[in-house]
Amino acid sequence: MTNIIAKLNKAFDSRIRLGIMSILSVNDSADFNTMKQLMELTDGNLASHLKALESIGYIQSHKQFVGRKPNTQYAVTEEGRNRFQEHLDALEALLK
Repeated sequence: MTNIIAKLNKAFDSRIRLGIMSILSVNDSADFNTMKQLMELTDGNLASHLKALESIGYIQSHKQFVGRKPNTQYAVTEEGRNRFQEHLDALEALLK
């Protein structure tokens, strides 16, 4: 018998990381404040999870200025998209 949870990706154990990847998977990109508002998180909490996902190459950031205000956009990398889909497939298999 195969271990049915072996294909779950530990990077997505957190509900916040699941939320980030879900938002970014259905949008080309999203900025920090949009994700913060959608998930009702503090700056520090969201920032730490974004940093973790970026450090393993699942998301990328692009910093710019809108007017005089800094704006950071985030997007899923191809690697991140593939790993997230594998995680979702593993969850679906677990439910079956």
